[in-house]
Amino acid sequence: MLKIPPVTQSKLTKLGIHTPFDLVLHLPLRYEDETSITRVDDLVTGETSQVEGEIIHSEVMYRPRRSLICQLQDESGILFLRYLNFYPSQQKQLAVGKKIRALGEAREGYFGMEMVHPKCHAGGENKALKQALTPIYPTTAGLPQPTLRKYILAALNSEQLSDTLPASLLKKLKLRAFDESVKLLHNPPPQIDEAELLERAHPAWRRIKFDELLAQQLSMRIHYQKRHERISPQLLPRETLTPRLLQALPFALTRAQQKVLQEIKLDLSRPHPMQRLLQGDVGSGKTVVAALAALQAIENGYQVAFMAPTEILAEQHYLKLLDWLTPLGITPVWLSGSLKKKEKTAAAEKIAQGETQIAVGTHALFQNSVEFQNLGLVIVDEQQKFGVQQRLALRNKGVFDVGRASARHVGLKPDLQKNEPHQLMMSATPIPRTLAMSYYADLDVSVIDELPPGRTPIVTKLINDNRREEVFERVRAACLQQRQAYWVCPLIEESDLMEVELQNAIETHQQLSEAFPDLNVGLAHGRLPPTEKAAIMAAFKSGEIHLLVATTVIEVGVDVPNASLMVIEHAERMGLAQLHQLRGRVGRGAAESMCVLLFQTPLSELARARLKIIFENTDGFEIAQHDLQLRGPGELLGARQSGVAMLRFADINEDAKLLEAARTLADELLRDMPDVAQAHLQRWMANKPDFLHA
Repeated sequence: MLKIPPVTQSKLTKLGIHTPFDLVLHLPLRYEDETSITRVDDLVTGETSQVEGEIIHSEVMYRPRRSLICQLQDESGILFLRYLNFYPSQQKQLAVGKKIRALGEAREGYFGMEMVHPKCHAGGENKALKQALTPIYPTTAGLPQPTLRKYILAALNSEQLSDTLPASLLKKLKLRAFDESVKLLHNPPPQIDEAELLERAHPAWRRIKFDELLAQQLSMRIHYQKRHERISPQLLPRETLTPRLLQALPFALTRAQQKVLQEIKLDLSRPHPMQRLLQGDVGSGKTVVAALAALQAIENGYQVAFMAPTEILAEQHYLKLLDWLTPLGITPVWLSGSLKKKEKTAAAEKIAQGETQIAVGTHALFQNSVEFQNLGLVIVDEQQKFGVQQRLALRNKGVFDVGRASARHVGLKPDLQKNEPHQLMMSATPIPRTLAMSYYADLDVSVIDELPPGRTPIVTKLINDNRREEVFERVRAACLQQRQAYWVCPLIEESDLMEVELQNAIETHQQLSEAFPDLNVGLAHGRLPPTEKAAIMAAFKSGEIHLLVATTVIEVGVDVPNASLMVIEHAERMGLAQLHQLRGRVGRGAAESMCVLLFQTPLSELARARLKIIFENTDGFEIAQHDLQLRGPGELLGARQSGVAMLRFADINEDAKLLEAARTLADELLRDMPDVAQAHLQRWMANKPDFLHA
């Protein structure tokens, strides 16, 4: 049994180390080579080496700044050692006559070859050299490397490192043994390819990464299976309301929309909860699919909750649903945080009494004061912007007895079994395939992979901010042709020094109003009162406002077919997904559309890369794949992270083939070798929360 003092354990806990096996998986960041001695005259500038010799001179100098300068001599020459920060103990260690070993990067100094702040310890001809590379671990204050190494070595010797996977599987997958792999990574032999280690391309790393991916896939697939054991109302397609809406729509569904609608219909008719992610690029028509899914629930006498992260987006959905559903005798209820108390109470009462079949709103829908009578379907738009606990709170509002559902609609006998609502999650930010395989493996995924006919291609232009006058002329020309335009600003007001130079929306609105006295220039931002914001958006939609200056509140949900020009200020400051979403606000009508990305120089490498990608690509999935490569999965997952354990070792871009193999094996193990699956999960997940809570 490994004994660790409480003080040390508290520091280990900061590193996420709770058990001896966590020490085994606390792998090095890099290595130092203390397995050989290099002669002073063989040192190469820029290379890290270890030298051995005697200190022949040691002096504290004060010009140009206080430094400890020492001279180390071996049989081939003299090396200068320089310390800008040092302690009295180091002065003693480096006193004249001391024999030491110094490890550091050699470089040409003023007096000759030198090392700055090398790592030194007592040396001598009789002292044995190390037989393996020295690991350097991630650490925290008060936990030195020698202490970490001591406990990790003890864990490696005391823990059971036998394989969780059978030898036949390892042979088939061409994987090394686990114990051999983990011991090599902690103590690599000196002849190993160090670049392969640091790039995590060595076969030992391949085994660790595969095991981690397999544990993730097993966890997600178990969640998937458990969901199929839970009970939800069977919402059969009764075809009483849905055909009426389809007939009333001024457009026909695309083949892609029809395909995903059939997938959703089938899910809703099953007795276990649907958890389906509906992906579709900007303008692909996700809302009408969601409306048809809602009607299937309403046909069965159940209520629907339709939630969006921002008031503008939620209100856009509400107005669309009001337009589509009112002729069918269904009146949606609107609920948001900005409503007056009396209006909120009235809306909540209609929901609780079952007087409304569909409630549309923001996060206000999952407040404790809101109770649904018989919630059967939850629709969440832009689901990545909600936290796991928020979505869970809304789902829990649907746990009720089937007997409480309206029997006259359902035609079922009362049943006391507990039910939970079906969930349809939507995202206009396409999720790259590897990310979906890795972090959304517990969900069923539908993709609308074509745009409705009539959508015009959007021309994207990159224009330096010093050519603003040209952009003004483009705006004037568009508006004179009876078209409308957006001018998007990233900020409402100056908030800190870094952002002082940015044009804010209010100043830009004043500037453009002066530049275009013959145009009606509107202003929309997040701090406007909701009623004022709604009035401005309505005026823009009706054509009363020619040019709308706005912050990124218009990123999603705004649909004005007559708007054909989008100008995005300080595009270099925005992310790829946001730029793509904003660009998608135009190109919704028959007129040729353009998106102008105004940028300021100098550009960082990241900003330059983002602008190049958005300029060259219009496909959301292609852009999302590039975004994943630029930022990694952590940022792309958004609030979903609050319920998902991130990968520590594997990279879902570089290790896509390993991910494919882990996904296939996870299904095989759960089906044919459940004991093996359990043992593997126990090793990797014993002291961690599940990958998902919702």
